[in-house]
Amino acid sequence: MSGSQPDRSPAGPVESDAVRDRLDRVTDPELDRSIVELDYVDRVTVDDGRVEVALTLPTAWCSPAFAWMMAEDAREEVAALSGVTEATVELREHMHAREVTHGVNSDSEFGEAFPDADGGVAEVRATLDDKARLSRQHAAVGACLDAGLRPEQVVVLRRGDLELTDEGAVFSLDGLHVVADREPVERYLAKARATGHVIDADDRLFLTPEGEPIPVGRFDVVRKRTRLAGVNMGGQGAVCDALNDARRAKLDRS
Repeated sequence: MSGSQPDRSPAGPVESDAVRDRLDRVTDPELDRSIVELDYVDRVTVDDGRVEVALTLPTAWCSPAFAWMMAEDAREEVAALSGVTEATVELREHMHAREVTHGVNSDSEFGEAFPDADGGVAEVRATLDDKARLSRQHAAVGACLDAGLRPEQVVVLRRGDLELTDEGAVFSLDGLHVVADREPVERYLAKARATGHVIDADDRLFLTPEGEPIPVGRFDVVRKRTRLAGVNMGGQGAVCDALNDARRAKLDRS
């Protein structure tokens, strides 16, 4: 689940742009990219405080667990928006559209809608979240190296050594202050925190795939393993983009 906190700002008319901003926080769990960026959001309908979101995935046979996660996260994000009194999500053109749509909107568990499924959503989500953590770590470590940090400095960084500022991601180490590109570091930190890996100030900032501190002698090996996670996601993303483009083109011709 997205785990988003409700928007506590004063309630007012719900705007479709605000709904799309919330949906932009929802990612395809296999690709770690926003469902808005991926063009999965077909329609947002706002009627006072009632919001309906229609989603279409690139293929009708996309994993029901993945479809469930995206629909559930989308509904939670929209429901957390100030002024929303009811949020519903419709999954379209999917072989399990009825089960996912009904199950998510009725607050059912995945196992209730798919009793024959091998495992639940939580296990699948944990596996994909950790894969996304590794991919994001590769980008964040790359930003650190580009900023001038050396591998032996990167592996000893702790959460407390990092401050996210308007200037960028500021690392304080050995009396030095190094500023790196903020976006990849911030994205990594969000996923590392969500997966329970980097919480406290004393926690090591970057970890092995197994969640352990990185020995400096293993830096290059870990770097290759995190790169492979990103390559795998990028390959899957290219396939999904192509399928989605083909689906959209077919709709435009019809």
